[in-house]
Amino acid sequence: MPDEVTEKRMRLRYAGTCRVCGTVLEARTDAVYERVTKTVRCLSCDTPTMDRPAESDSEPSDLEKRLPTTAPDTKAAPVPGTAGASARREFERRQARREQRIRTKHPRLGGLILALSDDPQSTTAWNSGALGEERLGQGLDARASDTIRLLHDRRIPGTRANIDHLAVTPSGVLVIDAKRYVSKRPALVVEGGLLRPRVEKLTVGSRDQTKLVDGVIRQVELVSGILGDATPARGYLCFLDADWPLIGGTFTVRGVDVLWPKKLYAQLAAEGPFSATVAETHALLAAALPPA
Repeated sequence: MPDEVTEKRMRLRYAGTCRVCGTVLEARTDAVYERVTKTVRCLSCDTPTMDRPAESDSEPSDLEKRLPTTAPDTKAAPVPGTAGASARREFERRQARREQRIRTKHPRLGGLILALSDDPQSTTAWNSGALGEERLGQGLDARASDTIRLLHDRRIPGTRANIDHLAVTPSGVLVIDAKRYVSKRPALVVEGGLLRPRVEKLTVGSRDQTKLVDGVIRQVELVSGILGDATPARGYLCFLDADWPLIGGTFTVRGVDVLWPKKLYAQLAAEGPFSATVAETHALLAAALPPA
């Protein structure tokens, strides 16, 4: 059985530096990507192993499969979307399906059963999520202007997932995931250090929720792939109704900022070297990522 492919020759989407000789590699340069170290190597330093199976240059990565295959129509007026719309639809769909199931099984007592019983947690979670997205969307919309433009509930191509909010500002694009965890405290947990690799985890209450960070990182990669290197994008996990401490509280996990709405709103006014116009970037994202 051949060894697992650990390297791939590809055309770089972003600029990089050769791990071996230090040569700066511009975007769209052919190079070798090392999956284990997550670094690149220029072709001059490429020393292929005969036993290593070749991998097709044309095979798209998971990220490339989600990028638009055709140039988006940026001339159309951007549709900002409705915050929490897809989560609200899913909650209502699940609620209606449960009601229909109970009324069909219990024609005479269905109404009474529904009145005396609550929706399961798997259904109410969608309502809670929708409420969080709706509230954060209202707060973001209240701060919209010519230099702060917003998109809500954007569908990720090729998946059923969505991006809750995108804020295009003069300093770059904020990729925002809204989470509502009532009276639970988000915290950064660091494991390892001197003798073991450092590992950063996110906990909410007593549960490991690092998967939320992974999701935001994937969303940032998607947005960066659409916009290119000239436009910085940063991920944010915004917790509503959480048990935040009176002093401090915000932190960063693997490049994703974890905070609450008031702290997030302050990020909208941050200054930076972003050169592209806000309107053009807003239109590009709106066309590439349609409303969910």
